[in-house]
Amino acid sequence: MAEFDSTHFINRELSWLEFNQRVLDEALDPKTPLLERVKFFCITGSNLDEFFEVRVAGLKQQIQSGISEPTSDGLSAPENLRAVSRRIRRMVEQQYACWRDQLVPALSAQKIRFLKCRELNSADAAWIDHHYRSKVRPVLTPLALDPAHPFPHLLNKSLNLIVRLEIEKNGVIESRLAVVQVPRVLPRLVALPRPDGRRDFLFLGSVIGHYLQDLFPGASILGFWRFRVTRNSELFIAEDDVADLREAVEKELHNRSQGQAVRLEVERDCPLDIRSHLLATLELDEDDLYVIDGPLHPIGLLTICEGEYPPELRDPAFLAPIASALQGQEDLFAVIRERDVLLHHPFESFNSVVDFLNQAAEDPNVLAIKQTLYRTGGDQRIIGALMKAVKKGKQVTAVVELRARFDEGNNIKWAELLEQAGVHVLYGLVGYKIHCKVCLVVRADEDAIRRYVHLSTGNYNPTTARVYTDIGLLTCRPDFGEDATNLFNLLTGVCQFQEMRKLIVAPFRLHERMLEFIRREEANARRRLPARIIAKMNSLVDREVIEALYRASQAGVKIDLIVRGICCLRPKLKGVSDNITVRSIVDRFLEHSRFFYFENACQPEIYAGSADWMPRNFVRRIEVLFPIEDGNLRERIVAEICSTILADNEKARFLQADGSYRRALLKRDAPRRRSQTEFIARAVGNRPGKESSRSRKGKLPRMKLARKPASVIR
Repeated sequence: MAEFDSTHFINRELSWLEFNQRVLDEALDPKTPLLERVKFFCITGSNLDEFFEVRVAGLKQQIQSGISEPTSDGLSAPENLRAVSRRIRRMVEQQYACWRDQLVPALSAQKIRFLKCRELNSADAAWIDHHYRSKVRPVLTPLALDPAHPFPHLLNKSLNLIVRLEIEKNGVIESRLAVVQVPRVLPRLVALPRPDGRRDFLFLGSVIGHYLQDLFPGASILGFWRFRVTRNSELFIAEDDVADLREAVEKELHNRSQGQAVRLEVERDCPLDIRSHLLATLELDEDDLYVIDGPLHPIGLLTICEGEYPPELRDPAFLAPIASALQGQEDLFAVIRERDVLLHHPFESFNSVVDFLNQAAEDPNVLAIKQTLYRTGGDQRIIGALMKAVKKGKQVTAVVELRARFDEGNNIKWAELLEQAGVHVLYGLVGYKIHCKVCLVVRADEDAIRRYVHLSTGNYNPTTARVYTDIGLLTCRPDFGEDATNLFNLLTGVCQFQEMRKLIVAPFRLHERMLEFIRREEANARRRLPARIIAKMNSLVDREVIEALYRASQAGVKIDLIVRGICCLRPKLKGVSDNITVRSIVDRFLEHSRFFYFENACQPEIYAGSADWMPRNFVRRIEVLFPIEDGNLRERIVAEICSTILADNEKARFLQADGSYRRALLKRDAPRRRSQTEFIARAVGNRPGKESSRSRKGKLPRMKLARKPASVIR
């Protein structure tokens, strides 16, 4: 059996950065509507923030501890950090060139401008003066830097000004430094009043800088420069020693904003001595310094996307319809008793899931509701339905994951409200994140007590459900109900894991079963039986799975991987992965669904669920994959969803053996296919093209790749 070495694997961190490059490419693409380009520019910056907070911080900790294992591609932690730094610097340079050279001029042409205080006419100057004195000045705190005033501990990702000034003291001119924090409670952009449709903005940091003399009376302001600090934001909780998990998470959330600094960003014209002073104070090296020629807090620019604009500046409006199986149906339980229902979000409305819960809350025949909650967001409809159910006398249990990264605060708030309403709230199993998406409704029907189950690849979050692609299943199959019951008993009680009839659950069987399915395809191929794998996920990292895919490829199994983000597998390596194609789609909606198709010698099996193929999903999380057992729904996934995604030649990028991504190179007269646009058209009843998706039978379209990487600007 072939052995695989480090040359057969792509670096995890570098692969993630290539995903963020694909996000940036959408901002660089002039065919993308202008405000959507701004959105992708902002998302690129926000993604990089999280990358520093978690991945770069982790690499630094490995280096400091002196304990680290080589990555799958053979790099040590210091080598990995250097490679990551080089790649990020290229990306940041391109990101801000996009802002300066493309987005700002294009926005200006649409009468969306960014002004400086010195450019304002007298009326605007008077307005901004009043705005500053009434709304900004009261929340500012100038912080001197001297022996009596040590350098403040600046919050994670906060925007600040460092000020150089001179002050006369006892006839002697003294040079001083000071810091002014840009208040987080205020918008980063100040919109000037305009009655004529123009949109003129000032950066809040620039406004504060303009009025520094007001904050330091008697001093001479020599200059000010914006800077920002990014800190380690991982939570460290020794769960075995914790008496109250919620209290421990709340404490760590407070510590997160004060973690070790991992990055310093400064304005381009910040003097060298100021940069050095900041680095020394924050205990950072030159390698941790990023000089920015543009706005230091990109996510704050999303403000300009709000309000009314000409339609051509945005993606076309889309209101997801109710799934056809549920249209006009008042009794959802009756529909689910008759057949399984597949939901494809955001192309079919998530309101059906909300309605399912609300109907369960109101229905006098419903006895109990049990639900997992991972990322709840700010929309209270799901939480409200659970609270309503308690008031209606139902037994309601919510398993809330408090450690959903960067959503911990929201989840703590909702957990407290649920408890106050009488919901039985639990936090799952010690040592594992509860990442599965399951809702169980127990109902006394006329003929029997039935269990209605909703399973999903995405969170119970109505807000993100409008912009994330996910798959959900509504069913009352008895085996699914029994498995869901046993799963909740495991999460809420003291019991051993019980073998499931239909569901595959991590960390107990998921890794083993995925390897079994892949090896089965390999064995079928070697026996000349039909063998095929199509797997869609967010990330592919697990080494054992990758090696199993390599062996299946060598046996002749045709493998199509649709991996949005990290992919450590190298496709198209001669003699190793010739039969593997990896594509990534970055488009209007965030690709988030996870499903897995195994041909199984013409007896296909399809699973969907919450888990990526990563070690953390296999061993450190409670995950659930669920089979699609209804033949019509399996056909829909293959012939409608899979075939459309695999035919995408507009937004799909194909992973090359060297780790780069390329777009498909099409003949001039070849039809262009954009999967998300086709899903939208299908949802509103307008199927594009003459041939329906169901008639294609899931065949993979043949496409050639460009010999050289496509230019970033198309």
